[in-house]
Amino acid sequence: MPKNLFQNVIFTLMMSFLMVYVMICYNISLNIGGMSNEVFLMAFGEMKIMWPVAFLLEFFIVDKLAHALAFRIVTPNDRPIVITLAISAMIICIMCPVMSLIATVLFKNAGSNIIFTWFETTFFNFPVAFFWQMFYCGPCIRFIFGKMFPEKENAVEKNTVTE
Repeated sequence: MPKNLFQNVIFTLMMSFLMVYVMICYNISLNIGGMSNEVFLMAFGEMKIMWPVAFLLEFFIVDKLAHALAFRIVTPNDRPIVITLAISAMIICIMCPVMSLIATVLFKNAGSNIIFTWFETTFFNFPVAFFWQMFYCGPCIRFIFGKMFPEKENAVEKNTVTE
C-alpha cells in the first residue's frame, strides 16, 4: 500500500504501534491472571521499549524478508488481497518469535529457563498475533492509511463522479 519511503514509515509506525500495544496488553493479562482497566495503562511502560524495537525490526529487516518469503508462495499476478495476506502471514511468522524472544529477555525473568520460556511465550503469542493481524489490526490500519493517503486513481474517480 505505501507508495514511497515517507508513506512506508507512517504505515509501519501505525501497524507496529497497534500490534505491539495489543500484544503487550495480552501478555500483561496473562501474567496477572486476567484483563483489567489497569492493563491498558500498564502497557505503555513496555511500549517505550517494544514499539521502537518492533518498528526498527520491521522497517529494516522483516519487511524485505517477508516479501521475499511471500513471493515464494504467491506471484505478482495474484489477487492483491492474496498477496497482502501472504506478506502479513510471513511478517507474523518472523516477528512473533523475535518479539517474543525480546520480551522474554527483558520482562520474563526466565533465568536458566530462557529457551523454554521463549518457546512458551511464542506459543501463546502466535495465535493471537495471527488472528489480531489478519482480521482486525491489518484491515483497520490499511483502512486508516488508505484514508490518509488516497491513491491518485481513486481520487480521480471520486472527482469525476462528484462533478
